[in-house]
Amino acid sequence: MQRVKKGDTVQVIAGKDLGERGEVLFVDPNANRVIVQGANMLKRHRKAQQAGDRQIPAQIIDFEGKMDLSNVMVVCPSCDKSTRVGYRLNADNKKVRFCKKCNADIDKV
Repeated sequence: MQRVKKGDTVQVIAGKDLGERGEVLFVDPNANRVIVQGANMLKRHRKAQQAGDRQIPAQIIDFEGKMDLSNVMVVCPSCDKSTRVGYRLNADNKKVRFCKKCNADIDKV
């Protein structure tokens, strides 16, 4: 089970976007990388292209870049603080994530 999942709200704890919060769009557990909405914004310059009879103009595209998984912390939905994640079994013997600060479940069952 992963500590950070797609759809979680996280807070950036290191880097140029320190303190920003956003939703997780993508998690790559093999490379320990994560994409957070609105954080680590990068620019890509695209050349003009001719595709048949239509022409695509030159443009600058803004997009979210990948950042290291260690640079983000999960935000607890109940206490609204960035927290470490623990694991425990609930009443149905399913493994769930919980907030180490307020002891509330992070996963919605």
